Amino acid sequence: MAPDAVKALLLDLDDTLLDYSGGAERCWTEACHAGCTPAGLAGEPLVRAVAEVRRWFWDDAARHRRERVNMLKAWQTIVGHALDSLGLPGRDDVAAAVARDFAARRRRRMQLFDDALDTLQSFRSRGVPLGLVTNGDAGQQRDKIERFDLARFFDVIVIEGEFGAGKPDEVVYRHALSALGVRPETTSMVGDHLGFDVGGSQRLGMFGIWIDRDGAGLPTGAAVTPRRIIRSLRELLR
Repeated sequence: MAPDAVKALLLDLDDTLLDYSGGAERCWTEACHAGCTPAGLAGEPLVRAVAEVRRWFWDDAARHRRERVNMLKAWQTIVGHALDSLGLPGRDDVAAAVARDFAARRRRRMQLFDDALDTLQSFRSRGVPLGLVTNGDAGQQRDKIERFDLARFFDVIVIEGEFGAGKPDEVVYRHALSALGVRPETTSMVGDHLGFDVGGSQRLGMFGIWIDRDGAGLPTGAAVTPRRIIRSLRELLR
């Protein structure tokens, strides 16, 4: 898809423009050890328990939708469940300390992918309307946008925690399209989540583009087939 073929472009934030997941495991490990040491607890059992609880916690779609708008609370809840599983109930102080430490480590670790700014600038210089559509915590998402000076590129920014609904809900995409004054069939949506970014946009008639930065390929039995798969945002310019 060449730049002059795109009438409007919507983009996801986390793991599309911003390396959000990279280093997460290390941050959890370090935060668990840091939070356990003052309390006289062993860190490694908590690391393992947190990993198990995280899978359980986020695998429930309804809970995922409900909890992702307050991530610090969600992380504290996860650590609390992990402590319970280790026979250490009621350690809210430890859970809160680990969650805060993890949040701080993640914030320091996050960086834009090296293709993000060039791509945004290229489309912006051609006058292509751009929208940012992201799920999650309003405070954390705004902080990322401000830290990396992203707002200047976008004509509309839709954050789940501010808007009151998130991807893949149709109302989110309709709001972004309306704000840009464009139709679904002339708009592309780029993101790393097959269901939220690709499936949700394609149901509305948009051109769904899945960014598969690791080159893992579509999961076996994937329910969504993207119109296009890329590994770098720069491929949008070719």
